[in-house]
Amino acid sequence: MLFEEYTFFNHQFPEPQYLGAKHTHLPWLNKHVPSGVKTALDAFGGSQSVAFLFKQLGFEILTNDFLNFNHQIGLSLIENKDCKILESDVKMLFNQSSAKGQFSLIAETYSDIFFEREEAEFLDNFRANVNDLDNSYKQALAFTVMNRALTRKVTMGHFAHTQALNYANNPDRIKRNRSLARPIKDIFLDLLPKYNAAVFDNKQENRSFNMNTLELMPDLPKMDLAYFDPPYCDSHADYQSFYHLLETFTVYWKDKEFVNSIRRYEPQRYSGFDKKKTALDSLEYLFELSDEIPHWLISYNDRSYPSVDDLQKMVGRYRDVQVEAKTYQNGRGGKGSVAGSREILIICKPKKKHPVKIGTRLETVADEGF
Repeated sequence: MLFEEYTFFNHQFPEPQYLGAKHTHLPWLNKHVPSGVKTALDAFGGSQSVAFLFKQLGFEILTNDFLNFNHQIGLSLIENKDCKILESDVKMLFNQSSAKGQFSLIAETYSDIFFEREEAEFLDNFRANVNDLDNSYKQALAFTVMNRALTRKVTMGHFAHTQALNYANNPDRIKRNRSLARPIKDIFLDLLPKYNAAVFDNKQENRSFNMNTLELMPDLPKMDLAYFDPPYCDSHADYQSFYHLLETFTVYWKDKEFVNSIRRYEPQRYSGFDKKKTALDSLEYLFELSDEIPHWLISYNDRSYPSVDDLQKMVGRYRDVQVEAKTYQNGRGGKGSVAGSREILIICKPKKKHPVKIGTRLETVADEGF
């Protein structure tokens, strides 16, 4: 690279297959990152592609997601500096586990729904062996790569349908996506080098959290920039339904029921942002808690609740606002990314100050905005 500040771009984020992931929007988003930033929060990390961009830019990062499988990506690619999965680790992950008898959740719950029993038992054995890796970052990387392999293995890359085995036995489908018929082990081995290559040290102490964002915010240290990409209420997928299996595989629930035809865990984790009855209050509280962070970037969609205009007015009470938009030319899954819908970026800067005479004194006050 020509400039030292771009040396971290030698490390590339492995392309995700995640509804709503901002991977394809990163160059556009990067244009609007304010200058002078040294510390950044990605409050709804998801696939962690934006947090990875911040890491490439050399920022000190706090990333968070209330789903544990996304937190594992944060641990393995954002917080992790140098731990990779070695050949000896791979051998151990694939060996017959001495604890296999205690790990049967995937086979018992998902055989003949998403996987043939043999593949489901392979996943249980792998999950048992993850616990024997000698480093928490290696464990996180093993979860990250295997969870990505599962989205490659299952048609449409999510688990909110029951067509996986039908498509895996359909020659026409296999021609379009040969991973449907490949062993999960082989997909994992193909993906592993890309994830190992994405591990790097940006010389900062980055952290990944697994919390509800509204519970995390009060205890944050001083930050320069907050990136908010909350669930798009009424326009994007219910992530806990679409990716329930990845969460189940990672957490290995002992206190959940598994319901309906896709065997989603119940009760679900509480978000606060994905239902109309709580979304407005949660957004308002989020902005109140963020008042000490000078710069915000908010990703949104023009088919979400509340409307872009209403959200802009809400944010305008706290910050000066500029709205940018990109139109989806092709559908990418979900109501919020069908062709013709718009990806929104709300750029929020500290309010401009202007002098006001109070008695004999001149004081500066912020514009009231909307």
